[in-house]
Amino acid sequence: MQYRQVGKSGLRVSEISIGGWLTFGSSVHDETAHDILELALEHGINFIDVADIYAKGESERVVGEFIKDKDRSKLVISSKTYWPMSEDVNDKGLSRKHIMESVEKSLKRLNTDYLDIYFCHRYDENTPLDETVRAMEDLVRQGKILYWGTSMWSDDQLKQAHELAGKYNAYAPTVEQPRYNLIHREIESGVLPMSENLGMGLVVWSPLAQGLLTGKYNDGIPEGSRAATSDWLKQDLTEENLKATKEFCNIAKSLEVKPSQLALAWCLTKDTVSSVITGASSKAQLAENVEATKIDLDDEVIAKLNSLF
Repeated sequence: MQYRQVGKSGLRVSEISIGGWLTFGSSVHDETAHDILELALEHGINFIDVADIYAKGESERVVGEFIKDKDRSKLVISSKTYWPMSEDVNDKGLSRKHIMESVEKSLKRLNTDYLDIYFCHRYDENTPLDETVRAMEDLVRQGKILYWGTSMWSDDQLKQAHELAGKYNAYAPTVEQPRYNLIHREIESGVLPMSENLGMGLVVWSPLAQGLLTGKYNDGIPEGSRAATSDWLKQDLTEENLKATKEFCNIAKSLEVKPSQLALAWCLTKDTVSSVITGASSKAQLAENVEATKIDLDDEVIAKLNSLF
């Protein structure tokens, strides 16, 4: 496993990380989740990413049960706050109240005294940004989080957060967590260059476009697949995307790698990307994904992939 700096910070994370969205605490049995996490550590993965909203706290609980007997100092654990966790009017958003109360609940579920990274899971239009920045600064000073980050923020929002942090001599966000893959490349025009300019790292989610880039849907929607049970993927299952994905799979075959491995390797060609967050419902999936770190793509292949989508 190779490790990368998170932006200009001194924190180093594994190129491939393991996330708990849609898996831990929900679709994957606890014992299987622990087996996957154990294998992740054996492969050198040190970064585990969850959020309070993932299975309404169950994802954090599963990870917390796993890490309680591990050497905490060797792990980079992140969680997030923003989405409503109950019907209570204050149990959502990025207000000081919600941030301070949410982090305590996450720490308890995760069986840890601190988070390495705490993400603002979305931008909160209903809370002054300076309130959020100063709340995160206080958590750093209290030792409850070491770094803070953002997820799915715009380039302008990232810039404003850094400007406010400078104004108050506070800790600025160190890392942004955007969706990024060959199909969803919106960040290339704004967030990616802004992150680089601000010295922020990127830890990207959905690198396989919810399975589309594995070739799973090349011949239709399999029964029981994510596209068959959710509307999340339907907007991406276009004729144009499927045509490109089939050619993408042919390229992977010519390189003698799995399509999933090629998709992950492409993400890692971006220097600003510190880690690619992967999900896994089995040890076999994780073992396959980790092999992506061994793939070196030449300029010709990269150009071909960039033009394909």
